[in-house]
Amino acid sequence: MDGQVLPKVDMADPGARIASLLDAQKAGWAKDVTPDHATRDDRLKRLDRMVVDWQERFCAAISEDFGNRPAVVTTLTDIVPLRAAIRHARRHLKRWMRPRRVSLAWTGQPASAVILRQPLGVVGIVAPWNYPLNLMLSPLTGALAAGNRAMLKPSELAPAFSEALAKAVAETFTEDEVAVVTGGPEVATAFTSAPFDHLIFTGSTAVGRKVAEAAAKNLTPVTLELGGKSPAILDASVQFDKAVPRLVWGKLLNSGQTCVAPDYALVPRDRVQDFLAAVKAEVDRQYPGLPANPDYTSIISPRHFSRLTRLVEEARETGAEVVELAGPHDPDARVFSPVAVIGAPDETAVMSEEIFGPILPIVPYDMLEEAIAYINHRDRPLALYWFGEDKGAQERVLSGTIAGGVTVNDTILHLAQDDLPFGGVGASGYGAYHGEAGFLALSKEKPVLKQSRLSAVKLLYPPYGRFSDWMLKLLGRFG
Repeated sequence: MDGQVLPKVDMADPGARIASLLDAQKAGWAKDVTPDHATRDDRLKRLDRMVVDWQERFCAAISEDFGNRPAVVTTLTDIVPLRAAIRHARRHLKRWMRPRRVSLAWTGQPASAVILRQPLGVVGIVAPWNYPLNLMLSPLTGALAAGNRAMLKPSELAPAFSEALAKAVAETFTEDEVAVVTGGPEVATAFTSAPFDHLIFTGSTAVGRKVAEAAAKNLTPVTLELGGKSPAILDASVQFDKAVPRLVWGKLLNSGQTCVAPDYALVPRDRVQDFLAAVKAEVDRQYPGLPANPDYTSIISPRHFSRLTRLVEEARETGAEVVELAGPHDPDARVFSPVAVIGAPDETAVMSEEIFGPILPIVPYDMLEEAIAYINHRDRPLALYWFGEDKGAQERVLSGTIAGGVTVNDTILHLAQDDLPFGGVGASGYGAYHGEAGFLALSKEKPVLKQSRLSAVKLLYPPYGRFSDWMLKLLGRFG
């Protein structure tokens, strides 16, 4: 379909453009409050076609924003899971939309009741720069499946992608269906302060708190996916030849710039050196020749590169052992080669802040309960990983810790399953999406009771007397 390229929001009052778009989308929603299956499926089909048609341009734009990100990484992490999510939604949409009959207590008979799933209206989606396509359009998939309109705000750290997305969306949807708003922090502030019917934000915990505060002024419900320090427990029963390749892959995918990347590794104290040697060998196997390896993603900006450098230097200055796992860094190309840090104090930034880069702190432990306690004394993580062969130990970890999601004997892969809800807990966020969880998060489950003409409720109408007292005693006993 034809469409106009949306202008960038660079006016003195970015809220004016946002308010105008929001009014247009709410007006469009009012004309079709609960779109039928054909309308929703058509929007999902157009979204999928847009991703296919723009795939090469999206990959090129994302690589431009990073400095270098291989097309295979974007295809693996943004394109493939996104298209799978769209197909999943289309395949299950009729079932998700179907009204659900519920039973009534005998006191409600002979009435009937159903739960209707209706769209909320207009959904705002704010996505970060690390997986800019997937983390924007995966929530959009749930929004469109649920019958909503949507406004999208990509990160200002991904300007090339933002421009490509705005053009692609304008060619695919009308402004009152889906619209893109671009701009810097002032635009993001205006966007998150707008009275959406629901807001989805993916990003840091610090910014997430501000988003929640801004949305609260409008009583806008919010889904927050915030990341955090996701631990990987290497159990005493672990086999390093199986576990380490999977851990290294998850840690270094996108150079660690992943919200569910394993942030630190808890390793049995007597096996730390063997673990370190295995990690170093696996880094060299997966990414030989660093910093020149073209499969390795650059750090998104000079500021983030400097931040990673400071994390390592502070740890070194406080007595931690810093182990270079590959070649030197290349500041000009923003290539930060992998580093392990052993024995960093808990108060250092590398142990208290989400790393979001290829730095792997190693925390030795003696007993499994010690590792579990270490995790539970920190903010609840977005993800948790356990590696080992001991099923009893596995169950102790699963039942003894709280995390947004878990992968056992691998990393990240729980995120790619559309029937598993994705979301955080505590400081790592709240709410969930993916698959039916996303559909439900962006729907209103409206309870409807349909009264029968044979209803006996009139027996409780005033004036009250001895019969009313008898009826109330009966209801109290059997209701």
